[in-house]
Amino acid sequence: TVADVLHGAKVSRETFYQQFDSKLACFLAAFDAAGELLLAGLAPVVADWADDGATGPVDRVERVERFDRVMGAYLDQIADQSAVTRMFLVEVYAAGPDAIARRAALQARIVEGLVDLLALAPHQRFAAELVVSATSAMVTPLLVAGDTDALRALRTPLVDALDRLLTA
Repeated sequence: TVADVLHGAKVSRETFYQQFDSKLACFLAAFDAAGELLLAGLAPVVADWADDGATGPVDRVERVERFDRVMGAYLDQIADQSAVTRMFLVEVYAAGPDAIARRAALQARIVEGLVDLLALAPHQRFAAELVVSATSAMVTPLLVAGDTDALRALRTPLVDALDRLLTA
């Protein structure tokens, strides 16, 4: 409820409504901030390849290495910032169509980033979409259960799955 938000944020109702038109507007702002936090946490890993000056095609081994490092960083963030990540993996569905559309847009940004990072050809884009969607579906119940060890243990099978998808 708005009252719960007011209590948690230690702000008055007047201050809340000066910032947000509704509880949904507040949720969407928090969702956007959580998404940016996630992407910012992945940026240093992605920047490693952007800064190395290498050009030319990316081979399968390098793709798998890149994905492995990014997936490790992603799963660590999910495990270490469970309250924030719970928002965009779990609570978003209760917030309605506008929130779900924001989630889809964030997921599309992640797919685009993965396509770029792995230098995927257009026909390989679907593999990135599958991996991003499957990862989300697999981490969500583990996040809800608070099983951070199982979250981190997804890294190897997800990396192996991407490798198989790209070589199929």
